[in-house]
Amino acid sequence: MKAKAVLRLKFPSKGNLEIVYRALMPEVEKPATTRSKASLKIEGDFLVLSVEAKDTVALRAALNAYLRWISACTTLLKTLEQLTCAS
Repeated sequence: MKAKAVLRLKFPSKGNLEIVYRALMPEVEKPATTRSKASLKIEGDFLVLSVEAKDTVALRAALNAYLRWISACTTLLKTLEQLTCAS
């Protein structure tokens, strides 16, 4: 692998962190392409995403995909929290 990125994303709650981690694990365990591979781990309040790719194009594509999935999960969790608080 020629390109690598490591992201540390802080979460406001351990519960949300674990939900996002579990939601992304199927993608990590069985990637859609062989051009990149990713790993996830939890360090305290942080989700650590490491991505390695054969080139920068594949790295960018993988990072975009993971960041979109993380964004979708956190948006959904915020919406659910607001609905729960409004009830």
